[in-house]
Order: sequence, then structure tokens, then C-alpha cells
Amino acid sequence: MLTIGVLVNPVAGIGGAAGLKGSDGAAVQAAARAKGAISMAVTRMRSALDALEPVARDCRFKTWAGDMGLASLPTWAVATVLGEAMPPTSAIDTRTAACALVDDGIDILLFAGGDGTARDILDAIGERVAVLGVPAGVKMHSGVFAMTPTDAAEILLRVVRGELVAVEPCEVRDIDEAALRAGRVSTRHYGYLRVPRLGGYVQHVKSGGREDERLVHLEIAQHMIEELADVDAPVLLGPGTTLAAIKEAMAIDGTLLGFDVVHGGRLIAKDADAETLDRLADDQSVVVLSFTGHQGFLLGRGNQQLSAALLRRLGKAHLRVVGTRTKLASLAGEPLHVDTGDAALDASFDGVIAIVAGYHDELLYRVGRADG
Repeated sequence: MLTIGVLVNPVAGIGGAAGLKGSDGAAVQAAARAKGAISMAVTRMRSALDALEPVARDCRFKTWAGDMGLASLPTWAVATVLGEAMPPTSAIDTRTAACALVDDGIDILLFAGGDGTARDILDAIGERVAVLGVPAGVKMHSGVFAMTPTDAAEILLRVVRGELVAVEPCEVRDIDEAALRAGRVSTRHYGYLRVPRLGGYVQHVKSGGREDERLVHLEIAQHMIEELADVDAPVLLGPGTTLAAIKEAMAIDGTLLGFDVVHGGRLIAKDADAETLDRLADDQSVVVLSFTGHQGFLLGRGNQQLSAALLRRLGKAHLRVVGTRTKLASLAGEPLHVDTGDAALDASFDGVIAIVAGYHDELLYRVGRADG
């Protein structure tokens, strides 16, 4: 089940048809309304969401009331409304809604707006979840937008269907509207959002049209070493060949089929059992693991050392999953499975998860419960 946060900036693009070179600021928006201009943001978001009807049973939505989200949802959509803003809405409303949606638990934030909206979302949530823009503004210099609303829907459809969708840092830029009205084009970089993009095999790791898994394992290892360098807590490294490559690159004497615990670059427990992992892990710990090829078990097969109590304590946010595209392809589009013996805990992992598939290369992939 994919949980999609839906957020619309109801005034995005309102200044375009009025020839006002943008829509930022209450004065500009009032001037646009005085000329009879209307925003198309709600309609464009509705176009994207309408295209998701073929996978309606596999999607759920969280949104804001009125034109900030609910008005865009089709009648078939199952939605939870988390809040409401009084019109006319502002950047503060966008930031408030974005934070609330992410805090309540979503897999991806789908928003309709322009560069100003992207800036507000960046300010509010940073890189906490993947974000995808439905283009609805006057100016869209940022790299976070799909080409069209239906292109945005196509990306989400592929996530639900288990196809490979990469997650990349994409730039948020905005133009100085006052300078633009004076005839000067001046854009500024503000940061990056994590954006899903369609991702097949990557050229630099191809060999005869397929991945060279040995090289990809080295890339994954280098990525994880850089990422884990910032973790000041015990790191739990799971079993498997991909994890073995990470352990080897970290120069630790780990085990192939068990869990090893590292803190500050030093091995503090080798082939640890459940009691040892429970004792050594703290609330900032990270668990790094892969999944079984062909079967697609993320938890509950080969890594039972992760107790239900520890998984409940750390949650999905402290899990880092690694695996090659070739290994993902062996799943034939089936989701990753979780079978901890605790149905409520299993359900907490439903949705999508980021999988490190190379150096600075991540994919979104579905997680679902095993049927037994």
C-alpha cells in the first residue's frame, strides 16, 4: 500500500495568465484576481490523481482540506484529512501542511505548485521523504517537477507496480520575480529535495547489458561507508554478500551469515544474537540489511536476530536497505515481504522504502506483508 501525501498551493500560477511574471505575494495574487485570473493547480493535481485509478486499491492518501488537497481527490480515493487552512492561503500554510503530512507518515509527497512552493516544502521537510511536483506555477526552474501531471502519475504507477524507480537529489531554484518584472533573469539555488525518477540499469555499471554485481557491491559499500560516517551510534550490519562487501570495505572481520555491530568504525560484536543486538542498539542506531533474492523477504528470513522489540523501538526510519537492480529484478515486481510474527509490526513497514543500489543511487520499492 502506497501512502501519498497530497498538497496543493491553491494560488500557484495565478499570476501567469494575468501577465504578472509570477504569483508570489498577496499583492500580486490580489492583482491577478482583479483581472479575473484563476489558478489551475487544483485541476492539474486532479489530472495526476485521476490517472492513478487503475491502482486505487493499492493507494491511500493523506491531505489537507479544501483547495489545498481534498478538492483534487477523485471520488474513489480513500483519504485522511489532517488539517485545514482559511483562504487566502500562504507560504506558512504550505509549510505547516507539509510538516504535518510527513509527521503523520507518508511514503511520498505529491504537490502541485511552482518554484515558490518547492522552496516552502524544502524549508519545511528537507529530505525527510521523497517529493514529486505536479507543475502548476508560472516559473519552474527547479528539477523537482514531472513534465506533466500524467507523467507524475506514471512515476507513481510504476512504484505501485513494483518497477524500478530511482530517488535522486534534485535542485530547488527560484527566480527573483521583482528582477524579472524589471527585465532581468536572476535565479538562485536553495537546496535539494529527494525526487523519484524512472530508473532502469545505470550505464556506468553495465556489462553486456546487465549489471556487474561485483562492481555494484563496491559502489554500494562506498556509499554506505560515507553515510554511516555521520552515525554516532552502534550500527547493525546484517547478513549476505552485499553486506559482506560493506564489511570488507570497512576493514572489519565480520561474518557472512550473521549480524555484526560497529561503532565509530570499530567492530564491537561479531555474529551477534538477538540479546546482544537488543543490548547494544540505542535509539539512534541504524540497521543495514538486504533482502532475499527471488523470495523478497526483507525481515523474517535469515535475520531473525532482529527481535520484534528492537524493530518496534527503531522502526522503519532506522532501516537502511541495500541491493542491486539485478537482485530486485529477480522479484519480478513482487513487493518485499515482512514476517516478524507480529502482524501489527509487519503492517508498520507497509509502503515503500529506499534501497541503495549503487553510489549515490537509490530506488523506491514497495514493502508488503507476507501472505503466509
